[in-house]
Amino acid sequence: MPFSYLSTQSAITTPGAQAALLEGLPLTVPALRDVVQGLMVHVFWAERYGLKLSPERQAEVQLRWVERQLARIAELDPRPLTEARPVERKLVGNCRDHSTLLASLLRHQGVPARARCGFGAYFEPGKFVDHWVCEYWSAEQRRWIMVDAQLDALQRETLGIAFDPLDVPRDAFIVGGQAWLMCRSGQADSDAFGIFDMKGLWFVRGDFIRDVASLNKVETLPWDGWGLVDARDEDLTTADLALLDQLAELTRGDVPDFATVRALYESDERLRVPRTVNSYTGAGVTIVEMA
Repeated sequence: MPFSYLSTQSAITTPGAQAALLEGLPLTVPALRDVVQGLMVHVFWAERYGLKLSPERQAEVQLRWVERQLARIAELDPRPLTEARPVERKLVGNCRDHSTLLASLLRHQGVPARARCGFGAYFEPGKFVDHWVCEYWSAEQRRWIMVDAQLDALQRETLGIAFDPLDVPRDAFIVGGQAWLMCRSGQADSDAFGIFDMKGLWFVRGDFIRDVASLNKVETLPWDGWGLVDARDEDLTTADLALLDQLAELTRGDVPDFATVRALYESDERLRVPRTVNSYTGAGVTIVEMA
């Protein structure tokens, strides 16, 4: 199991120059989840809290690196991170940002953690919506536990969440590889997977490969593209599909054979996040340096 690997920061989750802000944080997962919720508001939920976002504030979802996010958090409100901010002074983020920030806080304390990309079955009836959660290793329970750090009290009530967001069932959040296999086998309709008007097997493939990258500690933004993420369905070869099917089997759950996943990712440029990625935003395509 990759415990030592996942208990250290990635280039994305490292607090860097802002590391001092993470000292003195609580040591339990529920309390760290509360810290994340006290610091961040989801861009799509902001108006539910009475917050109308300017274009400048909406652009905070592009900050990408936890170090930059922490710097912006401190700029908005210099108090310790344990003090929940009023909504107008919270960082604007999304599900990926809630998940990577929690992973960063856990890794800072030596807890193995990773962000997972996939689909939530609890946002729209009959739909699997593009989403991210955080997964951590519980030494006490000897298992990986999924946490949806985005789901605060308002969201749980609005969505009618019946499960504990600190232990998300694996049939409520479908990781990318499992979604790929469900759609490829005909068990599920790929058009039920996506967000807004974006759906289908190409979208499932994107989340699946982003999940593989995140397992390898490259936590991209949800709209980043490269390699097999950017490939068109009609351009996929038999070898491409065989690789994806193999990788999906390996990553459909809690990834017991991580060494093989790591070797496949590192050795194959179709999967591996390159030095630059295509970031597909509302303003068009931007080339982003990942290093």
